[in-house]
Amino acid sequence: MELRDAGKQTFKPLDYVVFAGLFVVSSGIGIFFAVKERKKTTSSQFLVGGRQMTCVPVALSLTASFMSAITVLGAPSDVYRFGASFIMFGVAYTFMVMLTAELFVPVFYRSGITSTYEYLELRFCRVVRIGSTLIYIIQTILYTGVVVYAPALALNQVTGFNLWGSIFATGIVCTFYCSLGGLKAVVWTDAFQMVVMVVGFLTVLIQGVMKTGGISVVWDRSQNGSRLDAFDFDLDPTKRHTFWTISVGGTFTWLGIYGVNQSTIQRCISCKTEKHARWALYLNLLGLLVILLCAVASGLIMYAFYHDCDPWTAGYVQAPDQLMPYFVMEILGHLPGLPGLFVACAFSGTLSTVAASINALATVTYEDFLKNCLGGVSDRTSAWVSKGLCVLFGTVCTSMAVAASHMGGIVQAALSIHGMCGGPMLGLFSLGILFPWTNSKGAVGGLALGIALSFWAGLGGFIYPAPSHKAFPLPFSTMGCLPGTNITAAHDLTDTVSPPVRSSLIDSWYSMSYLYYSAVGYVGAVVLGLLITFVTGPTPVNNVKPSLVRPVCDVFCFWSERYKRLCWCGLEHDQEKVEFEGNFICNDDASGKHSDSEERFRNDSTGMKQEDTNYRLSETKF
Repeated sequence: MELRDAGKQTFKPLDYVVFAGLFVVSSGIGIFFAVKERKKTTSSQFLVGGRQMTCVPVALSLTASFMSAITVLGAPSDVYRFGASFIMFGVAYTFMVMLTAELFVPVFYRSGITSTYEYLELRFCRVVRIGSTLIYIIQTILYTGVVVYAPALALNQVTGFNLWGSIFATGIVCTFYCSLGGLKAVVWTDAFQMVVMVVGFLTVLIQGVMKTGGISVVWDRSQNGSRLDAFDFDLDPTKRHTFWTISVGGTFTWLGIYGVNQSTIQRCISCKTEKHARWALYLNLLGLLVILLCAVASGLIMYAFYHDCDPWTAGYVQAPDQLMPYFVMEILGHLPGLPGLFVACAFSGTLSTVAASINALATVTYEDFLKNCLGGVSDRTSAWVSKGLCVLFGTVCTSMAVAASHMGGIVQAALSIHGMCGGPMLGLFSLGILFPWTNSKGAVGGLALGIALSFWAGLGGFIYPAPSHKAFPLPFSTMGCLPGTNITAAHDLTDTVSPPVRSSLIDSWYSMSYLYYSAVGYVGAVVLGLLITFVTGPTPVNNVKPSLVRPVCDVFCFWSERYKRLCWCGLEHDQEKVEFEGNFICNDDASGKHSDSEERFRNDSTGMKQEDTNYRLSETKF
């Protein structure tokens, strides 16, 4: 048995060269599109790529944008500590993509919007739109700052990679190509970064299997260490990861992130047809599953490699998110350039996430706040304003990453905010899209309750963590470490300490799996929204445009016409009469402020008719 030590390896010059290549190529793509599109100086061209994107690059962009460095570093660590149950997220991804493609994207695409939250004004009122936009801006800035800082810190502590250099390089490069090339630069840069992520993962997988002794050794050691026990059908909602928490809670969590998120919808509506938008989502599902499989395999290989000397228990690393960088440096450190490739893989996730956030923040700020204030400015002026917003939010997100270094334990809470806001926002859009009778009062009340419930559960769980037996890692061994290593490390002492007396509220509500926060917010928003609507009176049928709603009955081919009419609440939903109407009515504003959406709707009608001549909403076959 070979004994291991905690020798620390650092980056070599070639590693820095490989890593710098990622930033050079990303910047070059921004310059290319800035030169190529220099004569197309409209905000629409800059923010949504002129709505001429195709499905393949958009699919790659979607995958890269939501697989951040936190996924690259955190998912393998999760599998290493808790086992392969993480693979069940594939179920959540599948349901999430299907619901997004068949329920939400058709409504957003046909309404001709640029900002997702513009839909809320068309369907409800301006107050709902402004409130939702502010929530999105705040939570996205918080999340983006942590996405930049957390992986940079982990890589710095293990590899010696410069912390502040990587943070500022990320912020500067993302701001550079976002402000120069707009959405097209972001999408194509994401596509390149997605390739880098896959290549980086494959390098680790191949070298890791070779160092461990082969696939059979990895399988046997993982099985002996209980890492392959992926299916736990326990219905207990307080257990961290079970089949139900991941497949049900994970679906709500990811649907809140994907289905109604500005970054996702902005890419979908940039496609040249609705069919391309939906295909982009389904191709994106393949990308998500590939990254998921790579992350799970990396975690299992890492466990097999350290089966007799856990670096975390032995004290070689101070936090779980340092396990993957430590593993990479041990198996690739002697090969100059390959550690740099893995760091490029991790930072590809960071760059794509930050770029998507900057572009989305600029879009919602311009569309929801500045567009009406600026009035009839020229196309060139609107494009320059959009570029200025990219620079502004790039600076803000980088500053947030610096602030995260002083937040300490609040970083974990900041990461959870993204999920806690996703459920209530998903509930709000569901009230508008799935329930034609919902009124504005119900929307406001539902959103408020959803936010309150999810933050109550989330922050309570952060302050009062679940009992250790609900979320404790699987056993580790340090028998193969150097003599003198203390097997009872800090994170094992919880077994020897008497648990404090806890109230039933703490052991139930605050101890629920973090994956249920979005579900709690969603259910609270929908239930209260419908109750308020029934009490105050439903929205009159004449005040709701059929193009803004899509009851769930339309997704199922076996739903009878009688029940479809019941779900539509008397609205005329014949596709020929609805799809190509050129005006929209907001419950609280019918003054024609949405002429841009109307124009987009009319201009696209011919193309949509040619693309989807056989498509009928009442006869859809999925």
